Amino acid sequence: MTRVSLFNSPLLLGFDHFERVLDRISKTSAEGYPPYNIEQIGDHGLRITLAVAGFSMDDLQVSVEDNQLIVRGQQNDDDQNRIFLHRGIAARQFQRAFVLAEGIEVRNATIDNGLLHVDLERPVPENRARTIKIEKAAQNRLAATIDVESGK
Repeated sequence: MTRVSLFNSPLLLGFDHFERVLDRISKTSAEGYPPYNIEQIGDHGLRITLAVAGFSMDDLQVSVEDNQLIVRGQQNDDDQNRIFLHRGIAARQFQRAFVLAEGIEVRNATIDNGLLHVDLERPVPENRARTIKIEKAAQNRLAATIDVESGK
């Protein structure tokens, strides 16, 4: 089946990166563990909060790889001598990835009462406008083109 590209307009130059990002997002896992919130903090700040109850700081890893914020958790089940009559709290691992826009920086990560907070900062966009000078084409180049077309 052929896939329809959202960015195939001749007016959208250089947006193929966005198409790759959208592909990456669609391939991420739809699993809902661990649950998370994303909130805006101030004018340029964002905070991602993940519910990681039962995970210690040593069980968690936060990294940025290719404009993706990746949070990994892996609990160690060290005590093999425990006998569970019922095990409703699973010691499982997870990986949660968030695609970051260009320029977003991870400021810090803190854990508090079973919640992992990752603070991000959006850059302040600077207004960039410039005028392109129009130059006259070289006279020799124009003459050479005319000579080739006339066969002389």
